[in-house]
Amino acid sequence: MSLANKIEEKLSAAFAPEHIDVQCESHMHNVPAGSEMHFRVVLVSDTFTSLRKVQRHQKVYAVLAEEMAGPIHALALHTYSPQEWQGAAPQSPECLGGGKSNLFSPRFFERLQLFLTTAQQFFSNCCGA
Repeated sequence: MSLANKIEEKLSAAFAPEHIDVQCESHMHNVPAGSEMHFRVVLVSDTFTSLRKVQRHQKVYAVLAEEMAGPIHALALHTYSPQEWQGAAPQSPECLGGGKSNLFSPRFFERLQLFLTTAQQFFSNCCGA
């Protein structure tokens, strides 16, 4: 059984969710092929009614304590009460870790140019250079 299936089984047993979606997102990260370390969970349950986000996450972590101590490296939680659920949760952002940094993207150079232009104007006005 995959770790994603195990997570789904444990959460289903603990929360009797109206909706559950467990996705392994390890393929989006710089890890060996076939790894199961990064997960996204969308969980809609009456259990979450009147609980704050932190309390909801604490409940999920308690159910997945064994997995959190071992194979799970990252867990993106989207927890909703049935009244809050709008039918979709945010997608996970692209991973930039493990050598995937986009520090020198075109956007970086645009911002650098703006900074340098602003600094030059400032010093010209300030110091008369």
